[in-house]
Amino acid sequence: MSDSENKRFPTRTSLVMYFLKGSWRFFIAAIIGAAGMQVMALVNPKIIRYTVDSVIGNAASSLPAWANHLIDRIGGVPYIRAHLWVIALAVIVTAVVKAAFSWIYRVCNASGAETLVERMRNKLFHHIEHLPYSWFSANHTGDIIQRCTSDVDTIKMFVSEQLTILIRIVIMLVLALVYMFQLNVRMTAIACIFLPVIVLYSFFFHHSIGQAFQKMDEEEGKLSGIAQENLTGVRVVRAFNQENYEKARFEKQNKKYTGMWVTMMRLMARFWTSVDLIAGIETLTMTAMGAYYAVHGTLSAGSYIAYLNYNLLLLWPVRMMGRIISQMSKAGISIDRLAYIMNAEEEQDDPDAADIDLRGDIVFSHVRFAYPNNSEGTLRDVSFTIPEGSTVGIIGATGSGKSTLMYLLDRLQELQENGGSITINGTDIRRIRRESLRRQIGMVLQEPYLFSRTLEENIRIARPKATREDIRQASRIASLDGAIQRFEKGYDTYVGERGVTLSGGQKQRAAIAQMLIRKPPIMIFDDSLSAVDAETDAEIRHSLKENTHGSTVILIAHRLTTLMNADQIIVLDQGKIAEQGTHEELLEKNGIYRKIYDLQFGKEAE
Repeated sequence: MSDSENKRFPTRTSLVMYFLKGSWRFFIAAIIGAAGMQVMALVNPKIIRYTVDSVIGNAASSLPAWANHLIDRIGGVPYIRAHLWVIALAVIVTAVVKAAFSWIYRVCNASGAETLVERMRNKLFHHIEHLPYSWFSANHTGDIIQRCTSDVDTIKMFVSEQLTILIRIVIMLVLALVYMFQLNVRMTAIACIFLPVIVLYSFFFHHSIGQAFQKMDEEEGKLSGIAQENLTGVRVVRAFNQENYEKARFEKQNKKYTGMWVTMMRLMARFWTSVDLIAGIETLTMTAMGAYYAVHGTLSAGSYIAYLNYNLLLLWPVRMMGRIISQMSKAGISIDRLAYIMNAEEEQDDPDAADIDLRGDIVFSHVRFAYPNNSEGTLRDVSFTIPEGSTVGIIGATGSGKSTLMYLLDRLQELQENGGSITINGTDIRRIRRESLRRQIGMVLQEPYLFSRTLEENIRIARPKATREDIRQASRIASLDGAIQRFEKGYDTYVGERGVTLSGGQKQRAAIAQMLIRKPPIMIFDDSLSAVDAETDAEIRHSLKENTHGSTVILIAHRLTTLMNADQIIVLDQGKIAEQGTHEELLEKNGIYRKIYDLQFGKEAE
């Protein structure tokens, strides 16, 4: 099967049509309005020709039969000649009808554009929310944001403006050429020589700048990434006095991005100037030829004036077509960048996956896992069992695979082929629906993420229907309630971005309360007490022991006081289980655990 067959949207057109669902009716109405505008724009030259040749002069009428019949009914040409206000009225009526079509075009086009953007944002956000954790590790946040903002706007502008204008252009070209051939075949044939020159030049230009637009989008993503990093990490920047370094880094990237745009604008200016020059030569040629034919009587004065009007109406779409073709490069790149997101495979449950109760033994059997660019592997043949309702501690050096074990258990990372198995209550986790699995596994990370909301809203995220008393009870277990009561607004205290208004320990305790309010059967604490003092650590552990009866608790920590009372402790070393047992058993082995104990407590503590 080819790569394109594996994609949800193998072509640009398929992605655009998917986004257009719900808004295409507006754009069809806008196209009808645009067509009406163009038809009305072509009526005035006919009125001018008729007035000059048949009303002021004595030439035969060039109007359609139905129009001549209508004029005869009101008195014919003599009546029109005596009442020129009729011509003025015809011009006004034409303008009013054109304005009505213009209103339809603008309102429907704007409605379609905003509906399109709304759907694009919703679909992108929903799809991104369901992408695997590994996808986010491989893609920069700033670039993702740039794709979902700048590229969305680019596509909106192309569909709502350039694409509808392109359809108007086609309509105008067809009608204008028909009328021009009716006036003078030879002149129109010469005018047509210039058209392919402009169009072919535009296609050539479109091809040459496509890669440049893609590179510019990538550089804009890098610029957005630097800004996003500095806004979220402002405390680190200030703490290390790195303002000047980050400023220089931003200005360097901004200068590079600006320079690329300046170069691009020079290319665009060269293109637009060349097209305008060709259009000017065409206009001068047609004006001179028309004057020659009019002087020699081959072309009437009215026809000459009408022809020049039609020629101007013809040049506008040709010039615009060239510009639109050049803009297609940027729109095409933006569509490709959104297709990269939309074609990323979402997390999918197996067809036979089911909802099960996770109360049971957790078994890791010969688990192996390697991150990209890690040939040795993070986990190597790890096997152990966590009995239901027990408390297990996991300790090991940085990079030994402690957190990876928990990511695999929660399926934030997927077990690789021939990577062993993980079962809960005898069921392979790959046969459990992710939503069911994650609902029953509570995880608190070392660096918890809090949203820009109140403390109550942050804790309630895990259980939207929780009452204030439920929130307080979870906060008491997490030893947070007392601290919150000292805040001026209590649980209504607004938490800044990423919890910036709270201390590290308060953020960790808020995350613990957030997890506890769900009362999941499996609780994972991934070094989530590292930012609290020893006294608070002991208080939280005691409270957890008293209030988590029946739950399986997994404690990952570097501080032994957090793990000492666990039913069993697993020591990881370079992706393997080096030691396993209770606190007392591991001390007697006089291995890695004993060395950590001596370092933290001193040999006199023996």
